Amino acid sequence: METLAETRRSAIISQPTGRYIVSKAKNSSSISTKAAPDLDTPTDLSPEAVDKISATLNKLLADTFALYLKTKNFHWHISGRHFRDYHLMLDEQSDQIFATTDELAERVRKVGGTTLRSIGHIAKLQTLKDNDEAYVPPREMLRELMNDNKKVAAAMRKAHKVVDDLEDAATAGLLENFIDATERRTWFLFEASRQEGGNEQ
Repeated sequence: METLAETRRSAIISQPTGRYIVSKAKNSSSISTKAAPDLDTPTDLSPEAVDKISATLNKLLADTFALYLKTKNFHWHISGRHFRDYHLMLDEQSDQIFATTDELAERVRKVGGTTLRSIGHIAKLQTLKDNDEAYVPPREMLRELMNDNKKVAAAMRKAHKVVDDLEDAATAGLLENFIDATERRTWFLFEASRQEGGNEQ
């Protein structure tokens, strides 16, 4: 027969806590994009298409967040005689980049997938390198952002082919607008970082 203390202990153990055991993923491939039943948005796309679109957009979204934070970092830490011009340009560009994150994430949800959940999730998927240097010369900042924007544009083109092949016209159209905006940022960063009379890459 249980004692009173044992009965209380059993009751405490059996009470639901509302917590879920979450395994620590060692790599990005172990993070599922499959939606739980309550999050399973209706779609005419096949489950395989949903998985492929979600994985493609989530990787792109992770790089978009990485680019946003680096642009903001350089906006905060820019220096030199062109401070005002560069400071304002990077602020404008960071706003543009951040505005795309919600549209990318919601596109994943619209087709029935799940999207990024944390900074750790972003770190597992991003391909752009962070820059944590204590000081970066202004021109190097602009060149680094220019090259990162070029990489994002290239990744968007690849993503466009993936979704286009899966007949996801809405995502393809969204990416076309984002590619144009990314190319515009690349152009501005290139022109702002050119040496006098130079046209080097």
